[in-house]
Amino acid sequence: MQTIRALVKTEPGVGLQLQDIPLPELRPNHVRIRVLKSSICGTDLHIYEWDDWAARTIQPPMAIGHEYVGVVDAVGSNVHDHFPGELVTGEGHLVCGHCRNCLAGRRHLCPNTRGVGVDRPGAFAEYISIPVANVWHCDPNIPLDILSCFDPFGNATHTALSFNMVGEDVLITGAGPIGLMATAIARHVGARHVVVTDLTGYRRKLAARMGATLALDPGQYSLQEIMAKLGMKEGFDVGLEMSGSPQALVDMLAAMCHGGKIALLGLLPTGAGIDWDKVIFHGLTIKGIYGREMFETWYKMTTMVQSGLDIAPVITHRFPYHEFEQGFALMRSGQCGKVILDWAEAEND
Repeated sequence: MQTIRALVKTEPGVGLQLQDIPLPELRPNHVRIRVLKSSICGTDLHIYEWDDWAARTIQPPMAIGHEYVGVVDAVGSNVHDHFPGELVTGEGHLVCGHCRNCLAGRRHLCPNTRGVGVDRPGAFAEYISIPVANVWHCDPNIPLDILSCFDPFGNATHTALSFNMVGEDVLITGAGPIGLMATAIARHVGARHVVVTDLTGYRRKLAARMGATLALDPGQYSLQEIMAKLGMKEGFDVGLEMSGSPQALVDMLAAMCHGGKIALLGLLPTGAGIDWDKVIFHGLTIKGIYGREMFETWYKMTTMVQSGLDIAPVITHRFPYHEFEQGFALMRSGQCGKVILDWAEAEND
């Protein structure tokens, strides 16, 4: 039996193990991909730390990870539009294809979604196999590091492009990697002011590099002070909540203009409360975001990069795959942006 190297959640508890696992089976309508680079996601950190969500969701043993870029190794029967050697990445949400939303072309709203690296083996491995319907052909002119982040870049794109931003004042709460990418997108598509709040100085500096008008500690400045500083009269037009902090959402609601629009990506704790009077009497729109639109978001990502959007500063650290512990330690510290693991060298191990 041929084996490959992979990062595996072997049992409940903190940590991952670098192990040999079987080479993924090549099934009909599937594409097997040789992974070149993968990036560490907040979801992977939850699994690493084995929090309540991970304990409820993950079934060890399983290779995890869902952000990656690679080349097609082989294709199964019935696959006619992908070929060995092609540069690809993959949509990490596998949908049923036959529910009302799937049949209507709204696959990102499929209630039967299964996640790569969550519900089935993932991409922290030398090889991964996914359905052909989830494969995305990559522009080879885009750097591999950027392509390895297309999954979270897609979260940022789906969130940021939910509402028109041209000439608008935008508030982004949370400067994790997805919030940082959303900052660059808001600037790229023509927002006027882009204000980013985060508790971590390291990430506020990154937000400034990504084009934030102001990147501030919400514990030191109120949003009302920020609006006065910028000469804003009526509040923010668009809000992107990326932090999962109940207080950040409360503060955002109080700072929105009448008719303002909010996209929620951050996962709020159960029972988080807000002032519904502000939502109702101010005519606010709140939209929940999950994943990416398949595949309109992927098209938008590609064309924005091709037209000059640069998310490279979000990628702050790179490690060979066998030094994954250093990458996860950085993620736990918050003193980083995206962390990349390089699998190309696995060929020579």
